[in-house]
Amino acid sequence: MFYYWFMNCIKNIIFATSMRNLLFIVLLLFYFEVYSQGSLAEEHKSITIKKIGTSLTIDGELDEPEWQISEVATDFWQSFPYDTIKSLTHTEVRILHNEQGIYIGAICKDSLIDIPFVVQNLKRDFSINSSDAFVVTIDPLYDKTNGFSFGVNPYGVQREGVIEDRGFFGVTTIWDNKWFVEVKRKKDEWIAEMFIPFKSIRYKAGIKEWGINFHRQNLKINETSNWSRVPRIYNISFLPYTGKLIWEEGPQKAGKNISLIPYFTLPQYSDYQLKTYQFQPNAGLNAKLGITSSLNLDVTLNPDFSQVEVDAQITNLSRFSLFFPERREFFIENSDLFARLGFRNIRPFFSRQIGLYNGQTIPIIAGARLSGKINQNWRIGIMDMQTEGVARLALNPQNYFVAATQRQVGKKSNIVAMVVNRQNFSNTTDFNRVAGLDYNFQTNNNKILGKAFFHQSFSPNQPKDAFAQALWISYNTIRWSWSYNHEYIGENYNAEVGFVPRKNVIRLEPDIARKFYPKKSIINNYAIKVYLDGYYNKKFEWLDRNLSTSLIFNFHDGKGFSFTIKELFTQLLYPFDPSRTHANPLPTGPYHYKQLNMNYNSNPRKILNYSLSSTYGTYFNGTIWNNNTGINFRTQPWGAYGISVDYNRIILPEPYANTTLLLISTRFELTFTRSLFFTTFLQYNTQTNNFNINSRLQWRFAPMSDLFIVWTDNYETEKIFIKNRALVIKCSYWLMP
Repeated sequence: MFYYWFMNCIKNIIFATSMRNLLFIVLLLFYFEVYSQGSLAEEHKSITIKKIGTSLTIDGELDEPEWQISEVATDFWQSFPYDTIKSLTHTEVRILHNEQGIYIGAICKDSLIDIPFVVQNLKRDFSINSSDAFVVTIDPLYDKTNGFSFGVNPYGVQREGVIEDRGFFGVTTIWDNKWFVEVKRKKDEWIAEMFIPFKSIRYKAGIKEWGINFHRQNLKINETSNWSRVPRIYNISFLPYTGKLIWEEGPQKAGKNISLIPYFTLPQYSDYQLKTYQFQPNAGLNAKLGITSSLNLDVTLNPDFSQVEVDAQITNLSRFSLFFPERREFFIENSDLFARLGFRNIRPFFSRQIGLYNGQTIPIIAGARLSGKINQNWRIGIMDMQTEGVARLALNPQNYFVAATQRQVGKKSNIVAMVVNRQNFSNTTDFNRVAGLDYNFQTNNNKILGKAFFHQSFSPNQPKDAFAQALWISYNTIRWSWSYNHEYIGENYNAEVGFVPRKNVIRLEPDIARKFYPKKSIINNYAIKVYLDGYYNKKFEWLDRNLSTSLIFNFHDGKGFSFTIKELFTQLLYPFDPSRTHANPLPTGPYHYKQLNMNYNSNPRKILNYSLSSTYGTYFNGTIWNNNTGINFRTQPWGAYGISVDYNRIILPEPYANTTLLLISTRFELTFTRSLFFTTFLQYNTQTNNFNINSRLQWRFAPMSDLFIVWTDNYETEKIFIKNRALVIKCSYWLMP
């Protein structure tokens, strides 16, 4: 009885096409956001930043007398392995500023100096989870929504990124900008000295309170610590737990803020199947213009993304297309305004739809993006891109436009209004548009957060049932976590500039987990989790179901182990070849199957570390055995090597074919210096009968200025012949007139 009552409640919400019920839920959540009590753990520290009238030498030595007037941030708290004790590692941080930017000095004490530091290599944008490091989190508008992260390891390797969506999902390190740091390693400490120009961050002039936090990763004793205390259930960059940076006088706009980044390329492309050869030297320009200290205009003319790393291939055993993240830098800054619209499988805007078509590059003529903060409560993002037509692909010139306006509500929530438009330049009746509202909420005590949205698509001869709506709520404490998610995607919902692999479905996705923290054990924590991912038709009949129960162990030294039992169901509506290798497809109908999965990862701090994953069970009307193995090895600090092997053996009864799918990926990274990197990526994929080589040499000859030499080969693996080859030389230079 409860099940039918519950499903009727869900129906009433999901089919609220007038948005009346959804609006009621949003108002209820807003009530919780406003009236929930704050967490006792969220008692923020504060530090005053003092102004100096000179420039400091960035040399890793805090020996200038100006450093002595700075307040000192110390008394760090652990967030791993525990979050209830002071840090065992002593760290001191000083902070100053002048008219040009912010100076940060960190003294990182080290009582185990004879033990080597843990670093991956000398390449920029290292992973904070696998390297000793000192990191600064800055929230210039103190809105606990967006910010910046700047980090450095003991070898002086830089790491910068943007923090989006409160930092719940960590830091996006694809973003690059100009800042400076030097490190000195001494007998019992290492010292980091940073300078972050005001021109490199977005802030509102005159604001006297910023959010700030300092983090220390000491993998010698496997400790993570923070100046302003962050509970271990959150990412260290979670903005609601930043401390307060107090300015004696709020920083003003940092003068003229214009950056020009011209580039030129010498590309050579050879297609051995079409027997074509191209050598077309090219040039273009990117420009950044600071409209205000918190609002930026980015312009690109004839952009080129040939230096972007190749996508990591994935074996696809599903009936739907896979999502690959955006890697092109122009689309990254303030991307959360666009990229986080909707949900991961209901994205009204996906920037990879611009300039790419079925794996082929479509030339972009020009584009512009205006993004940033108007004031404490309002944030905007507007982007327009124009592509060329491509006759051989029968594609006309297209214009892509997306705009989003974000309004802060309460202390930690916001509402976003958005519109996405694709317009065929040769045919005014060929267009596609999506408009809607997103509500991102979080309670004052940080225990409950979530999202609700309603989107409507518009196309010629506008059909009915062209909307999508969803609601996600998550509750998280040290002992319990649960979440509820439902999604509805209408039969005629059409987001051509987005990513929506399924339509005309209802999805329910609840989960619950109980977490345990044993004392005096090698286990840091373990959890029992139950998860359901179910897709239904409008009659609430099953289309797909994944009901799983997991036992998860995390150890103090970084090792992890999980054991999962899955009960699965698939209603095939169309014949399907699960191997995607043009084998005899399975017939329509219902399929029930069960699988057992085990995962293990070794201590990632070790020079040699590995991960193992194995799944065995029934699969449609047959069986499947999947093994995924990853091995990583480091020659600190200049080399990192990794290989992953994904093996799938599918056994089906007659007349369906048995299939063995193998995907081998190998990565070599050599970092000769902090400015000279060489990466080679090899991928062998039997599902696509392709062997790919991607080699990239990068020389950062000046701040944010690079020379790239990129070599790419693709081979057909059945008949052993080369399909295509490319050699690209690209040079870009950052000018700040």
